[in-house]
Amino acid sequence: MHKNMQRIGAGVAFLSIAALGLTACGGSNNPTSDSSGSASGDADTKQLSGTLSGSGASSQEAAIAAWQNGFTSTQSGAQVQYNPVGSGAGRKAFLAGQVAFAGSDAALAGDEQTQAQKQCGDGGALNIPAYVSPVAVTVNLDGIKEVNLDGPTIAKIFAGEITQWDDKAITEQNPDADLPSTKITPIHRSDDSGTTENFTEYLDAVAKDEWGEGVVETWPKGFGGESAQGTSGVVKLAGSTEGSIAYADLSAVGDDLGKVAVKVGDEYQAPTEEAAAKNVELAEKVEGTEENDLALELDRTSQEAGQYPIVLVSYHVYCSTYKDQNTADLVKAFGTYVVSDEGQKAAEEAAGSAPLTETTAEQAKTAIDSITVAK
Repeated sequence: MHKNMQRIGAGVAFLSIAALGLTACGGSNNPTSDSSGSASGDADTKQLSGTLSGSGASSQEAAIAAWQNGFTSTQSGAQVQYNPVGSGAGRKAFLAGQVAFAGSDAALAGDEQTQAQKQCGDGGALNIPAYVSPVAVTVNLDGIKEVNLDGPTIAKIFAGEITQWDDKAITEQNPDADLPSTKITPIHRSDDSGTTENFTEYLDAVAKDEWGEGVVETWPKGFGGESAQGTSGVVKLAGSTEGSIAYADLSAVGDDLGKVAVKVGDEYQAPTEEAAAKNVELAEKVEGTEENDLALELDRTSQEAGQYPIVLVSYHVYCSTYKDQNTADLVKAFGTYVVSDEGQKAAEEAAGSAPLTETTAEQAKTAIDSITVAK
């Protein structure tokens, strides 16, 4: 990603991206397997053994738990371990060869793709969009469940320029709400975060002058407010801080916190899975990427009614080539389960994510099937 506009092709929507790893994209300490077939044809049906371990996006945590259970119910000899340390840390672990794949709320950037060739061969890594969810802007105000805000106002709040909930810029957009004079406490991620990148990409697209910090994965220094590690940390701190405003994956927010309806055109759109999916339909595949790399660009500035622009598309980042057969088989079997109807339904029930369209799921499966073993 690392772009001001992330568009996602109608066919290339959302999968679920968990980070697995084994020792790396194929090194020593590989798990054993009782299979001997090819890595591209029957890895989703034969019985495997070993442990896939990975790290990355905390936004995927609930979905990954569901995928772990579903996958091991059909592959009793295999295990999937996942450490939700954040997208940035997950990608670093993947590029260092410490995990077989990363969960990331941002696709690998150009320089990261170059680094990936050291672990994955000349074909580099594959960004497989998997998990789609709105990034909700949350509020903690007693008795208030929804606040209308446009992009420039959100930007000014997080930049520390608007500091009270009864500020004129807010009350004018909420004439029927009884907003208090409570101090606003912005809460952001303390770790490198793909959620932060998606959120600031929106701010940079719709309120460049008011935000002024560009698209960042690490929150800018010098801004006020408070910080917390991971999605769960942000939600917990926001819930205990009266007057707070924060940003987090909608699936993790729950019903206790209020939510911001974001201005789109002449209307305000609440964060919903349906509205996020509509935004995804407006997206396109990133130009210049390999055929099986499904990195996407989202349109954050669309004025089309009914779509929600602060969308998180989380990826599974895989090697295009692994160094041993069993790692490739495990990665492909798990990846195929994740994008299957069963896997997507499990994620929807556990995390409230939007399931992949049939076309997207087929494109994802084709990309996963292309993973090979180094010769």
